[in-house]
Amino acid sequence: MYLSRLFLLVTLGAVPLSPALSHEFWIEPHDYQVDNGGTVVGDFKNGQEFVGNTLSFFDKSTECYAMVADGVRTPLKPRAGDRPALNIPAPIDDGLLVVVHETTPQYVTYTDWDKFVKFTKHKDFTDAVALHEQRGWSKEKLRERYTRHVKALIAVGSGAGADQAVGMATEFTALTNPYDPGFDGTMQVSLTYDGAPRADAQVEVFDRAPDDSVTITLHRTDTEGLAEIPVTPGHAYLFDAVTLREAADAGETENAPVWETLWAALTFEVPR
Repeated sequence: MYLSRLFLLVTLGAVPLSPALSHEFWIEPHDYQVDNGGTVVGDFKNGQEFVGNTLSFFDKSTECYAMVADGVRTPLKPRAGDRPALNIPAPIDDGLLVVVHETTPQYVTYTDWDKFVKFTKHKDFTDAVALHEQRGWSKEKLRERYTRHVKALIAVGSGAGADQAVGMATEFTALTNPYDPGFDGTMQVSLTYDGAPRADAQVEVFDRAPDDSVTITLHRTDTEGLAEIPVTPGHAYLFDAVTLREAADAGETENAPVWETLWAALTFEVPR
């Protein structure tokens, strides 16, 4: 049954997509389109191939959590342990509601060097292994610090409006609105890191069809950090892009992380 849910299509080169190599995090609304004054409900999800576990909200793992509507940013303050993590009144006015969540750092320890090497290949970090060896870091046990930087696009009423950059460390910004009646089927996004465009970066796209099958494709940003990705009515999408960098405190202590990953994610649905 699990295999029947996954149909794998990789563009721009073949890349292994073993389940052990990825651990995406995203916001998954129960409904991507809600009525004015209704309720916006959604889950924090952690998993792979657009299928995952539902997580609760916790202050200690949250750097920021907010919604942006009509250019106004409003902090969201669920109670610790709330699940669903997103449960708020929808604005009364029509508009594009953007839910933003940025996490505090978490850690993972690799004890299998080959798994780390496969991860760097999957996420297209071509120089990581050479740098790791050049630094003389351990291959027996290596720590990684990681953070999540996610958005969800939700239509309230007509869903009219536009996404905007909110200043996360890495971030997708939608340049087209999939809920706009004039949407032409091509999702245009900007990918940034530290406020600057991420040129020639890999964008992994998870496309969930109405029958829950998931197709995965790989795309790249251009020299200005922009990507144009064809999407299909009635399908939900998760865009994912990862930044890998040397940890600033690498080598300071025995247990210090040597790598940091920053995960940008964007979820939305294209109306039928």
